[in-house]
Amino acid sequence: MSNPSSLDQAPQHVKLAIDLIMLLEQNQVPPQQVLDALEIVKQDYQQKVTAEVE
Repeated sequence: MSNPSSLDQAPQHVKLAIDLIMLLEQNQVPPQQVLDALEIVKQDYQQKVTAEVE
């Protein structure tokens, strides 16, 4: 996705993922810390999605 116009056409979740990767890389967050944090974030958002369904 090096072409800016293809990024403009990307789904929102892809744009968000790219933004998050850039933010984490710019702040030089160690990869294992990122993975550990993402697991917590994933669990939190899975609970939110479950609560929306109920």
